[in-house]
Amino acid sequence: MGKTLYLECYSGISGDMTVAALLDLGADRSVLDRVLKSLKVSGFETKISRVVKSGIDACDFDVVLDKDHENHDHDMEYLHGHHHEAHECNHAHGTGTAQDHHHHEHRGIKEITYIIEHSAMTENAKKIALRIFEILAEAESKAHNVPVNQVHFHEVGAVDSIVDIVSVAVCLDNLDVTEVIVPVLWEGRGTVRCQHGILPIPVPAVANIVSANHLYLKMTEVEGELVTPTGAAIVAAVKTKDKLPETFEIQKIGIGAGKRQYECPGILRAMIISQSAEIDEEKAQTEEFKNPEIGNNLKAENQENKDTIIKMETNIDDCSGEVLGFVMERLMKAGARDVHYVPVFMKKNRPAWVLNVICKEEDIETLQNIIFEETTTIGIRYSIMERTILPRETRTLPTPWGEVQVKVCTLNGKEQLYPEYESVAQLSREKEIPFAEIYRYIVLANKDKE
Repeated sequence: MGKTLYLECYSGISGDMTVAALLDLGADRSVLDRVLKSLKVSGFETKISRVVKSGIDACDFDVVLDKDHENHDHDMEYLHGHHHEAHECNHAHGTGTAQDHHHHEHRGIKEITYIIEHSAMTENAKKIALRIFEILAEAESKAHNVPVNQVHFHEVGAVDSIVDIVSVAVCLDNLDVTEVIVPVLWEGRGTVRCQHGILPIPVPAVANIVSANHLYLKMTEVEGELVTPTGAAIVAAVKTKDKLPETFEIQKIGIGAGKRQYECPGILRAMIISQSAEIDEEKAQTEEFKNPEIGNNLKAENQENKDTIIKMETNIDDCSGEVLGFVMERLMKAGARDVHYVPVFMKKNRPAWVLNVICKEEDIETLQNIIFEETTTIGIRYSIMERTILPRETRTLPTPWGEVQVKVCTLNGKEQLYPEYESVAQLSREKEIPFAEIYRYIVLANKDKE
């Protein structure tokens, strides 16, 4: 079962802060080093050290660049909007002159996708990294009014930011993080001098990401940019919830240091949390009281788990297919376990849809707000359902064409294997092998082992 990560962004968030916090949580450095060495990118090395920020011991992740790739992102005069010639913000652009290019490498989403796809990252890590870059590209596309495929990044596409984003994805995957809680992003005030002039904080890229992905922003009196575009994109790509449980246990803490010196501590605190053991025990006793056979039947305990799930349902008769597709994407990202539409005919013989959302009780408020915000419905029905779920786990299996992820469920001591669609599809695209052929091989190979 995956872990739940809580990011405490009281001092904002950036790419290097996030990597450092995840390494401090225990992400495997050797795994990260192996992936970084596989990148088709040169001109950098990484340095991991311990530093003290506001009296607090923290991990520092630094991408050290050679002269051809040097990034002046940490120059404080430049960050506070004073004159600092030829330095650029951590943003992208759509068009520019040769002078604008200076000595920085400009890459578009296509080039960055190639770098990520041809690395030693797992499929899950690749998916995370690509999603972060897609969010950045969409934000810059809107800011500069150019198509996404014409966005060419400055520092975001340069070596240090590629390393930061790839490292975040690798560390999250290595830690087996499946839930990420980020209640709010704390941002500073003032201006920043960028390639395109002096911009207000939050800069357009951050503002666009916050708006498009429904993140919560809190403005502070700190002078300076606390939330970088990369940091905002990371949160938008991986956040699954914005509310903490009422009570929880902190299993481990990681603290990542920022490079900039502000009035606030300049750290990102990351915590692996779990629901309180007392609450779990109380819930278990309640379930045993309601279903005595669970406590007395070892076979039932080993082979299946029972819990409750919420079904949310509403009728929608005046929304476009584009809107419904977007709603489904938002709901799944916000914690819905499943979302589906059923075509129906309503009064006056009008074609319509019944939206069904399966979720946990703690996610009801978040999901219902999304439905009300994005659709024309004015009412949502709820029902509580009991369900039985089989024990399951995710494994990585070898094939003649590469590794794939599969879901393995267990019943009566017998395992049933289900190849993960995205993993098989990615391998199919990379190796130009029919999807059905890879899928069939995995299933047959598993039967041979029985």
